[in-house]
Amino acid sequence: MAFASTLEGWNIRSLNELQLTNKRVLVRVDFNVPLDAAGHVADDARIVAALPTIRAIQAAGGRVILASHLGRPKGKVDPKFSLEPVAGRLAELLDQEVLLPDDCVGDAAEHLVANQRAGQIVLLENLRFHASETANSEDFARRLAELCDVFVSDAFGAMHREHASVAALPRIIPDRAAGLLVEREIAFLSKLTGGAETPYVAILGGAKISDKIEVLERLLGVVDGLIIGGAMANTFLAAQGHAMGKSLVETDKAQLARHLLARCEERGIRVWLPVDHVVAGEASADAATEVVPVGAVGEAQMALDIGPETVELFSAVLDGSAGEGWTAPKTLFWNGPMGLFEIEPFAAGTMALARAVARAPATSVIGGGDSAAAARKAGVTSMISHISTGGGASLEFLGGRMLPGLVALRGGRR
Repeated sequence: MAFASTLEGWNIRSLNELQLTNKRVLVRVDFNVPLDAAGHVADDARIVAALPTIRAIQAAGGRVILASHLGRPKGKVDPKFSLEPVAGRLAELLDQEVLLPDDCVGDAAEHLVANQRAGQIVLLENLRFHASETANSEDFARRLAELCDVFVSDAFGAMHREHASVAALPRIIPDRAAGLLVEREIAFLSKLTGGAETPYVAILGGAKISDKIEVLERLLGVVDGLIIGGAMANTFLAAQGHAMGKSLVETDKAQLARHLLARCEERGIRVWLPVDHVVAGEASADAATEVVPVGAVGEAQMALDIGPETVELFSAVLDGSAGEGWTAPKTLFWNGPMGLFEIEPFAAGTMALARAVARAPATSVIGGGDSAAAARKAGVTSMISHISTGGGASLEFLGGRMLPGLVALRGGRR
């Protein structure tokens, strides 16, 4: 997918439009990564995603200052949310030292930045150690602004937040631009809301219809097919009169589900729902499971994964063998797992779907969050065209909301 002119029309500058030689460049990154029990980085995907922007700034002669949050320390210093393990992993990936002050503002940060040599990297300590960050404080943003000459936003996963380093800071700094990761995110996600190659199929899973109403509404204007799985499918099946036992069902959304299905029929959008389930009496790793067809979920059972016949059906949709008149999609968007894939007995459906998406002869986009984790677990990330680093941000973008972090980047020319 070509996206040389991604930011045209957005009035947002790209990284290559900036003069960075000998400039202090503050890059808002999203290093909100999971840590294991020993306090080490458990998944470095978001760190790796920021490397192209970091390296581009270094190559242009800029001095890189990175700013990120980690977890929810609630505005107080909490050692378990320190970015120290992130700094260590970043140093390994870049094969160079990464300097970490004990705060993101104040004397320590100012001293490191003032004495920063060409090529050195400073990673500021957790922004959320200050309540002013999540309060979108302009005063806090101005303290951050004192550390730099140029601002680059590369934290797509945080762009839906009205936080100081995301929304207030870029407005203060005239020289600002989108990083390479943000530009790539905009390129792929913009295609999904208009101009995508057809047939275009969206795969939606996860827990609730209510979490994805805006996305569903917008997708109905552009997709040719819709695959619905996970607990989200339970509500659609219940709305059709199928017994779902103890499964998670949004009973108050039954009318909405019927309305959405009717709209799909009116627009000629094909919809595929599960035809069988993996069920159990409880959601645990040692639960006794069985496969039952739709409508046969017992009163004491929960549907916790799609069954093998559903896997076969959904895979056929993606490879173009789902029946006469259907051809393989050229564009795929996937958000939401097909079951409780974190627990092994209920992971098979999501893993199979991840592999089917990877095999599909299509531009494939995964909307971050659990779906991205599933693709990594299935070992197919290299076969996906684009995996968004922002689950919530990608859904809000696709739902038509203007992200505060993008709005704040507009303009930025001296």
